[in-house]
Amino acid sequence: MSALGACAMAETGLPPAERLWAMLSLMTGVALASLDTAIANTALPAMAQQLQATPAASVWIVNAYQLAMVATLLPFAALGEIAGYRRVALGGLVLFTLASLACALAWSLPSLVAARLLQGVGASAMMAVSTALIRAIYPPERQGRGFGTNALVVAVAFAVGPTVASLILSLSSWPWLFAINVPLGVLALSAAWQALPHTPRAAHRVDLLAALYNVGAFGLLILALGDAAHGAAPRRLPAEIAGAALCWVLLLRRQRGHAAPLLPVDLFRHPMFALSALTAFCTFAVQGLAFVSLPFFFEHTLGRSPIDTGFLMTPWPALVAVMGQVAGRLSDRYNAGTLGGIGLLLLCAGVLLLSGLAAGASVYDIGWRMALCGVGFGFFQAPNMKAIMGSAPPARSGSASGIVATARLSGQATGAALVAYCFTLSDTRGTVYALLVAGGFAALGAAVSFSRRLLGN
Repeated sequence: MSALGACAMAETGLPPAERLWAMLSLMTGVALASLDTAIANTALPAMAQQLQATPAASVWIVNAYQLAMVATLLPFAALGEIAGYRRVALGGLVLFTLASLACALAWSLPSLVAARLLQGVGASAMMAVSTALIRAIYPPERQGRGFGTNALVVAVAFAVGPTVASLILSLSSWPWLFAINVPLGVLALSAAWQALPHTPRAAHRVDLLAALYNVGAFGLLILALGDAAHGAAPRRLPAEIAGAALCWVLLLRRQRGHAAPLLPVDLFRHPMFALSALTAFCTFAVQGLAFVSLPFFFEHTLGRSPIDTGFLMTPWPALVAVMGQVAGRLSDRYNAGTLGGIGLLLLCAGVLLLSGLAAGASVYDIGWRMALCGVGFGFFQAPNMKAIMGSAPPARSGSASGIVATARLSGQATGAALVAYCFTLSDTRGTVYALLVAGGFAALGAAVSFSRRLLGN
């Protein structure tokens, strides 16, 4: 496709039939990347046992995937602006599929962690440009629906992840958790190769040194956050913080004056973009706090069984999936700050009401509170994503897409680390503390979201 044709497509979106096929192929890749986070968490004890690894060491099966994603999101987003979002998404899908095969064939913990690292890089490439591709697939007046579909797919992947993992483990061993990605990845790749649109490309070149600084800055920061929450060795934590700070300084100096910096500080000069990104971080911190602490809360505080817990966790992501479509359509007509603020107030009420439950609480009492959380979270997501993307120039869609994914993953990682810290404060009340902190983050996010009304968007 010519540059002129790509530019025209970016303004009008794809025809309806092509739009459906493009979204189907793109969302398959997004679903696989999201699903792999959920199934690995659920299957961690089984993998640790079969690999003869300690629980502490086996956590790297999850950490390697998350670190790789957070550290490489912005470089891939910047690469998408230069090489084309389609190329980056296809390359990420290829790497993810091959790395999934490597995970299935892993013979030891180090080999599995190395494969998971590559898998995380592939997932990062897909997630970094997915929002930018949605912006290219849909015309401006329908982009809210596209972002709502994205929210639905991610929510469903998280909802069915534990069930899928339990089903596979009941029938076979853990390598099949990753082997199942291979045929699905091949099918998604064959569809995406034909369906994903070409987009205009920027004229500037890739700054490899800035990309390395970015990997060091985000990777060491997330590592330090996790180590601080888990009470790591006193000598290691200062070294990680110092290394992260040095990489941040070098990155900012390297990108000073750049027309399209890899770390898009220029976009944060737009108040709508900055406030929407902060809202996203706060909300996904709530999700990280809640999704990590609630299984312990249900089992240890409320006395529920592990099987009960699986069902009790379902209303939240299920309602996110439903509300994602509703809120996506509403965001095409109404103010994103208002929609997001209302959603976050509902989310705040939901987690605070959950924290007040005591042993013996009925399924109904738990279920409607979890549903309230899901409605609130789903009401926020699509409008906020549209606000972020709509406040960035079309030529910077890649950088904006990278910030969407970075805010989500860094918020979730922060929330998970805070849960670990709450457990260090109290073994018995740690889950309640975590839910109270989640309520605080939701209230802060609501205040930030409502402040966007002053901007008139």
